[in-house]
Amino acid sequence: MTKSFISLASLLLASCFSVSVMAKLPAPSDEAKAKAAEAAAKTAHGNKVADYQLCKSREKVAAHYYKTAKASGKPTTPPVATPACVDPGAFVAAAAAAAGKPTTPAAAPAKKS
Repeated sequence: MTKSFISLASLLLASCFSVSVMAKLPAPSDEAKAKAAEAAAKTAHGNKVADYQLCKSREKVAAHYYKTAKASGKPTTPPVATPACVDPGAFVAAAAAAAGKPTTPAAAPAKKS
């Protein structure tokens, strides 16, 4: 009897909480949408920078390999042609670029020693 009462009480409690979980969230504001778009653009730029750094490190490793292999007299195959590494440059915020505002903060005055 006690076991069935506990089961019934937990079922009732679970159903009460499940109704509150089904509540619909409000639509994000325009500011929140802009912030999310900015974050997505920043992440995409970070990925491009990471790809560039990986490309440069691969070139460095390949150059070192061919240099040491040539010095030790080991035979090597010609390198595979790959596209050149493209530097994505600094991140430019889309909103600031559209408004014509500088994206970097103004230079701070030099401290006196």
